[in-house]
Amino acid sequence: MTAANDQTGLPPAGHDGPMEAQFGPHRFYAGQGGGSEEFRRARFEAADLRGAWFTDCDLTGVTIRDGWLVDVSISGYLSNVTINGVDVTDFVSAELDRRHPERVQFREGQTADDVRAMWDTVERLWAQATERAARLPATAVDQQVNEEWSFAQTLRHLIFITDAWASRTVLDEEMPYHPFGLPQRWYPAADAAALGIDLAAEPGYDEILAVRADRMAVIRRIVAGLTDEGLGRPCRRSPAPGYPDEERTVIDCIAVVMDEEIEHYRFAVRDLAVLESS
Repeated sequence: MTAANDQTGLPPAGHDGPMEAQFGPHRFYAGQGGGSEEFRRARFEAADLRGAWFTDCDLTGVTIRDGWLVDVSISGYLSNVTINGVDVTDFVSAELDRRHPERVQFREGQTADDVRAMWDTVERLWAQATERAARLPATAVDQQVNEEWSFAQTLRHLIFITDAWASRTVLDEEMPYHPFGLPQRWYPAADAAALGIDLAAEPGYDEILAVRADRMAVIRRIVAGLTDEGLGRPCRRSPAPGYPDEERTVIDCIAVVMDEEIEHYRFAVRDLAVLESS
């Protein structure tokens, strides 16, 4: 499977990059106030950039020469990333595959049976993660680590993903969005409100778990009825208003769901380890 928003198929780019800037692997436009070209081709010499944050930025062609990189954290789409003359792209990918073999299972999936097996894996992984979260103090599920989503917020985002990329597209439901769903941070608040989503809502964790269980059951029903022939069926609706108007098939949409599930699982267990050690 390959997610419809996966950028692994992007063509190699020179220092000028693609025709348009790419604002992160899961973001299809800059959003209000984004997309500034103020620092394009900027040069920083002997500058104190300690503690700087770069979020959803296109860093294609960036050169860091004789930098002091200590306690540096990088995440995102990688291609031709060279550190001290060594291309570390394949190493990082292989190490992630070793730690998270579900990534390999996802990439190699081709058939309806493969999709069902992938969802079995997703259910098992999230059951384990939810059990880990339950062993922490009750307030931990709402704690953010390094400004990332909390465990509860992550589950709310996956509720939105199911509504948008399964119920709306595959099941052709016009307004399947639950008020507890949490779109991407850059999704316009007015668009979310039009879907009946309350970004200011603070539901209880048990309420979130109940909706999450319902949405996982939706995916279970979808994959149970999949056939190899049905994977290529076109979906006529976009995931939500504002998403690009493009052709999507059932497998395209299901692949996005699976990709989001395994990637957010990876982020969630990373942060659970920090909470467990604190």
